[in-house]
Amino acid sequence: MVALLVALFSFITLAVFLLRRRSAPPKMLPPSPRKLPIIGNLHQLGTYPHRSLQSLSKRYGQLMLLHFGNTPVLVASSAAAAREIMKNQDLIFSNRPKLSIPDRLFYGSRDVAFSRYGDYWRQKRSICVLQLLSNKRVQSFRHVREEETSLMVEKIELLGRSSTVVNLSNELVAMTNNVICRVALGRKYGGEENRFKKTLLELEELLGTSPVGDYIPWLAWIDRVNGFDAKVERVAKLFDEFLEDVLRDHKDREKLDDDAELDFVDILLQFRRENKNTFPVEDEAIKALVMDMFVAGTDTTHSALEWTMAELIRNPRSMKTLQNEVREVAGRKGEIDEEDLEKMRYLKAVIKESLRLHSPLPLLVPRESTQDTKVLGYDVVSGTRVVINAWMISRDPSIWENPEEFCPERFLDTSIDLKGLHFEFVPFGAGRRGCPGIAFAVAINELSIAKLVHKFNFALPNEGREQDLDMSEANGIAVQKKLPLLVVIQKYC
Repeated sequence: MVALLVALFSFITLAVFLLRRRSAPPKMLPPSPRKLPIIGNLHQLGTYPHRSLQSLSKRYGQLMLLHFGNTPVLVASSAAAAREIMKNQDLIFSNRPKLSIPDRLFYGSRDVAFSRYGDYWRQKRSICVLQLLSNKRVQSFRHVREEETSLMVEKIELLGRSSTVVNLSNELVAMTNNVICRVALGRKYGGEENRFKKTLLELEELLGTSPVGDYIPWLAWIDRVNGFDAKVERVAKLFDEFLEDVLRDHKDREKLDDDAELDFVDILLQFRRENKNTFPVEDEAIKALVMDMFVAGTDTTHSALEWTMAELIRNPRSMKTLQNEVREVAGRKGEIDEEDLEKMRYLKAVIKESLRLHSPLPLLVPRESTQDTKVLGYDVVSGTRVVINAWMISRDPSIWENPEEFCPERFLDTSIDLKGLHFEFVPFGAGRRGCPGIAFAVAINELSIAKLVHKFNFALPNEGREQDLDMSEANGIAVQKKLPLLVVIQKYC
């Protein structure tokens, strides 16, 4: 009797399911290229995913559905699609997918960039926006930016005296790291500097990779066999040991010197003391937030500076226009300071144009849908990973005239900004998951470029032609120049 009832119940359940499936309208999914068994469309990503996805999107449209293993991935490649995802349906698309590398490096994704959407993320982003990256706080670190950019200029001048060729890329990396170290940790790291920088580079390299196990879980053993997992564990351990020492030093210091200048770690420890009953902030959360600052503040910033200088050298007319503006504003002053930057309209246009052509994170950080929805008429199911090709959008010929050309003048008479309000230009993302450190990054970029073009004239080694400057890309979490920027300098003043 029981067996009969179970069979009857199973039959009824199956019948209801089939009837509902038959009566439900078919889903209108975005166009998709053909996929292979097991790997799906992974083979179509290529060496430079932003370029490969651009090529596919030109064929399949502004919204395209791919499959990386068993993971559905929605690729948005137009301003309209980006607006729908990051503004009109921002809440639905505010989650982050669970990614194994950030999860292992950022203490279970306890940072802001990679943490899942929810109360934890809201609390930690609030701390970042209000305590670490507010306009007032960014201004409080003005002297650090001014000192370190001046030291960079002095070092480049010395190198120019002793050598015919200067590796400008190295100096931009060093300056950026020094600014972030002082702002986040309170000091530069002398004898430990090389070990720290090497570990940071390895961390950034790891974040730019996608282990096969993230998409095809039963193949995760490959990363154990080829040594990839061991490398992740080693880098995570080294960074954790370094940050443990930093925390220990700061906890000791807060007992001894209440008048010390506050850095990010000090601010987070102070916030924890003052809000221990309402906003608990554990050590691992502090370490994860500090790591966010390093990853977001070093790799993307120095690569943006490198691309900007490369474009200026490659386009002498733009370089001359910028130098004339900067030198006119500076007048007889020996040093540029941040107050001068407000008078430099062309400088701001140069920064925007460089970010348009060379988005620091060309595919931004992936999102994930939290419920079934429709985007531009297509059905998107809950749990779909979402990639926005900001690099392709900022080169869209239907939006930008001569999109492959470096032309800062296009930004002189337009209201288009980079703060996430104009979806044809979103180098820092937009909406809830947009980068909270825009003001900090732009401040470093503008001051560094202004000081460099104020003090020096630049040429390529061996009387090379500007148009022959190699602009090849290298892979990583931020797309950098493949070859270092080598220059011959002549001091102007």
